[in-house]
Amino acid sequence: MINPDDGALPPLTGATRDQGEQDSRVADAESASRGVSSSWERPGKRRGKPDQSGSKAVAGNGHGAESATPAPRRKRRKRRRGRKVYAPGSPGSAARDNGAAPTADDTSVGVAAQEGGSPGTCGAFSPAPQRPEGREHPRHAGLRDHAANVAGVRRPNTPVHAQNVYAALDLGTNNCRLLVAVPTRPGQFRVIDAFSRIVRLGEGLSATGRLSDAAMDRALEALEVCAGKLAGRKIAGARLIATEACRSAANGEEFLTRVKTETGLDLEVIDRGTEARLAVSGCGSLVGPEARGVVLFDIGGGSSEIALVDLSRRRSRRLADDIVAWTSLPVGVVSLAERFGGRVVTAESFEAMTAHVGDLLETFEGRDRLAAIMDQPGFHLLGTSGTVTTLAGVHLGLERYDRRKVDGLWLDEADVGRITEKLLSWSFEERVANACIGADRADLVLAGCAILEAIRRVWPARRLRVADRGLREGILSDLMARDGAWRRR
Repeated sequence: MINPDDGALPPLTGATRDQGEQDSRVADAESASRGVSSSWERPGKRRGKPDQSGSKAVAGNGHGAESATPAPRRKRRKRRRGRKVYAPGSPGSAARDNGAAPTADDTSVGVAAQEGGSPGTCGAFSPAPQRPEGREHPRHAGLRDHAANVAGVRRPNTPVHAQNVYAALDLGTNNCRLLVAVPTRPGQFRVIDAFSRIVRLGEGLSATGRLSDAAMDRALEALEVCAGKLAGRKIAGARLIATEACRSAANGEEFLTRVKTETGLDLEVIDRGTEARLAVSGCGSLVGPEARGVVLFDIGGGSSEIALVDLSRRRSRRLADDIVAWTSLPVGVVSLAERFGGRVVTAESFEAMTAHVGDLLETFEGRDRLAAIMDQPGFHLLGTSGTVTTLAGVHLGLERYDRRKVDGLWLDEADVGRITEKLLSWSFEERVANACIGADRADLVLAGCAILEAIRRVWPARRLRVADRGLREGILSDLMARDGAWRRR
């Protein structure tokens, strides 16, 4: 059992990656039949029952007296080969027999259309106008296409909108991401909705020091989608954060004011220390009991956070409490690619990028805090970023990115070097053609590999564990632990 204070999240099933467009994961898409018959008869044990006139109707093999006025055929439900079947003449049977889609009176619908209740409010956002009952938000189109990706089963007769719903939004330099989840077993939660879009908010920031109009417009479009997803839910707790791009841009505050005015979302700019702690909290369940030391890193678009976790002594209940040193490098995949070039990367330019990051790491005073345990078997790296998940997808040869196969994957030291060399040998067009990279990441992935290589040179480890999780999961875990959501269950 995972400790509820560890900020742990079990591997989610059925999650998919959408590079540049909406990535929605809707749970509980099963349909529960309505209008269940009040009588249940077992085949082969049908007994006659008196009708209203007092005569007896005999059922079974067809022999015996029949009543003058036959009792109306009652709707009943029976099991046939493991599925629910409606008796002929019951509501919904005709539509099913004709191959028509069940109506709202026949079945209950999935989460996307089920939660049309009154909008909830949270300090982080303002509710949108209520949509007419039975109508779905236009941006929810296609959610039911993801219904097969079920991350868990809801308790019977417990609609999602009646549970404690929590939300976490992360607006970074490169991505805008949202997770909406409900607590399940202690230390765990189930994602009921998600969104991810590459917006490149920090595009050109390293050169101008300002967020461009085009980048802000892209981010606002994504945030409007997130606001629409939140407005129709009763949110028990939410935290909406912005990171390096809004931290460092001269017009960052101006942009956040515009976000609040146009979307109702009130984003909080977090400092680098909070960002590092949340990354550790979100990846807690991927640090096993055998670990003695971990270097956790989050390669972002405009900054890279690194936390050194010492587990050789008594382990704390919260993994974040075992951080002995951390740093935030003012460099990420977007800023590094803009400085050295990301489309055409040679061995020389790759080494120049790696050396630049290495120079930044030289100024990290706590870099040697794990030196005594780096040679022990329980020491490893833990990476949470698009860079390491991309490397894992290429390593596995996935035709389509699959989070279930990537999250928690172990890569040996030789594997990381081999994959990096393969990507260096590919042209820009070949990187675009790879399903795990695509056009949105083709000019950024090698910059991320250069940051990873610099980290590996400072903290050489035999193994690297891949995490497809991070700040949002850390936020959700913190919110649920703070509210005692798991204790209430």
